[in-house]
Amino acid sequence: MLDHIFLSVSDIDRSIRFYEAALTPLGITARLDYDGQDGPPGHPDLKGFGANGRMFFWLREGVVEGRAAHVGFVASSKAEVEAAYAAAMSQGAVDNGAPGPRLHYDPNYYAANVLDPDGYSVEFVYKNWQHAK
Repeated sequence: MLDHIFLSVSDIDRSIRFYEAALTPLGITARLDYDGQDGPPGHPDLKGFGANGRMFFWLREGVVEGRAAHVGFVASSKAEVEAAYAAAMSQGAVDNGAPGPRLHYDPNYYAANVLDPDGYSVEFVYKNWQHAK
């Protein structure tokens, strides 16, 4: 399991607004700002997002290579996938696959794909087998 990921973005304030809106429907509502001066020399400022006591998604200003990353966020239902997609689109995302089944992966793989303001591929995904009790 991954602990965290950093994405370099071109406009930190725009990206914070985008991800706050897009991740809230998924329950990712915790935010933390890390002052790079508290780290070793040259450490960047970081803008963190998380849930359930974990910060796992971080933004930093820097060189953008949008095609270099794809980030998939877990949704708890198809409705969460649809809400996250709608929120992302309202914040300027580019559609990269409307909500629906991804039959090429599995009949129960339901997702929506967007490109964020820097061109990163972002997926909101519900896989019912990951939520079985």
